[in-house]
Amino acid sequence: MSWNRSVRGDLRQSESVRLPYTDRAEAGRVLAERLAPMGLEGAAVLALPRGGVPVGYEIARRLGSRLDVLVTRKIGYPPQPELGVGAIAEGGAPVFDAGLLQRLGLREQDLAATVAAERAELGRRVEVYRRGRPLPELAGRPVIVVDDGLATGGTARAAVRALRERGPSRLVLAVPVGAAETVGGLDAEVDDLVVPAAPWEFRAVGQWYRDFEQLTDDDVIAWLDRAARTRETG
Repeated sequence: MSWNRSVRGDLRQSESVRLPYTDRAEAGRVLAERLAPMGLEGAAVLALPRGGVPVGYEIARRLGSRLDVLVTRKIGYPPQPELGVGAIAEGGAPVFDAGLLQRLGLREQDLAATVAAERAELGRRVEVYRRGRPLPELAGRPVIVVDDGLATGGTARAAVRALRERGPSRLVLAVPVGAAETVGGLDAEVDDLVVPAAPWEFRAVGQWYRDFEQLTDDDVIAWLDRAARTRETG
């Protein structure tokens, strides 16, 4: 199933994409072709590090846009940190999964120490990736948020809510693949949602890529530097 708000009707009849993607670069090129006709040239392209950055590079190159990052952090359940109960994005308030908190018997205030620790790590990554540069001015211009996939969608939801506060003229979420239920749940959060593949049977983002290597901070910096050089040379 493919999801694009500009193509309503029967989404199962939309142009399909062959899975798995070879790597994040191929996924980015597929997304870029979907975004190119939407009148978004020159938009701010904000990738969620780490995995969203190679995807965002291809989109920024195709649209002639500057690539930057929007840093997010998962808020984990303290006894089981890999279980995300919420997320936080730079400049935004924590966004929690209310239903999951209720099932776990937790209140938001119970996670204050975890949120503080994630804010600190978020700040560290902002400094490492952006090296003192602020986010670009976003008010009154289109913004494209990019990641390499959507599983639960927690970090993407935190990201778009934080960005909405900055007043973009058009807020677009673009990911190569996402769990169908998650994609549907994010539809109301953005102005445009572009997801070329939204399978119902979804275990993890990595299952939809042949090459899904884990990226480091140095990898993120290298992709951002490469994007800057590409834009300078045209």
